Amino acid sequence: MATLAGSFSFRERQPDHLSGTPRAHSIDRWIFVFMAAWFIVIVLTGFIPDAVMKVGLVEAGKRPPFPLAMHLHAVVMGSFLLLVLAQTWLMATGRRALHMQLGIAGMVLAAALVVIGFVLAPTMYYQVWNGAHFGPPALRPALTAALPIIENILLLQIAAGLMFALFITIALVARDRDPGLHKRMVFLAIAVPLGAAIDRMAWLPTTMPGNPVSQDFYLLLAVAPMFLWDVIRNRRVHEAYWIWFPVFVLVSATTDLTWNKPWWHATARTIMGV
Repeated sequence: MATLAGSFSFRERQPDHLSGTPRAHSIDRWIFVFMAAWFIVIVLTGFIPDAVMKVGLVEAGKRPPFPLAMHLHAVVMGSFLLLVLAQTWLMATGRRALHMQLGIAGMVLAAALVVIGFVLAPTMYYQVWNGAHFGPPALRPALTAALPIIENILLLQIAAGLMFALFITIALVARDRDPGLHKRMVFLAIAVPLGAAIDRMAWLPTTMPGNPVSQDFYLLLAVAPMFLWDVIRNRRVHEAYWIWFPVFVLVSATTDLTWNKPWWHATARTIMGV
């Protein structure tokens, strides 16, 4: 991520009603640092209470231990988010050379996230499926009832994995020719899998498990600070959102229409080979 929060291109610095004001230029530098920190807060808020609860269940023998793929996913995702925060901080404080040196690490972590994500999804499915069929008799009814939910979650995981891979690829391709597109697409790519953290915030109003519409809404709220500042600052919608939003809406609508349909459950079991 050689230019994750790089300087704005000349096209981005069109005259606007805020040009030349110290406050506007300060926000230009720090909005991406804020977004990186904001995404980390979302992840921690969603996953820490959930992880503590599930560790307790594992210790009580009420659920199987976490698979290795889940540990790897947590480590790589955490490392990626911290690296994004570091990259934005470096650019905001004028340390471009070090920022560029860390860019290779960002590419490696992004690729690892895609690979591990597509390993983790079937791993979690097989864990529940095996438990429902071969686990302790006392746990089998609950796990059997959970299988349709896990199949719906699989749909979300596939959608998030594909969108993250697409958007992060666009971000990396644009890193030299269009720094503005690059840095925004990095954050728009990260926003998609935040749904996993948001779904774990049981105190939020939700349409789950009936349908994932609420998750779509919360993901839009997650990227709203960056989007709103862009519109206020530049008086236009940046190209990154014109790329991201139609894909997000199309995939989300397809997911919503597919959710909990009998043919999807049959397809999911075919994909998983069970």
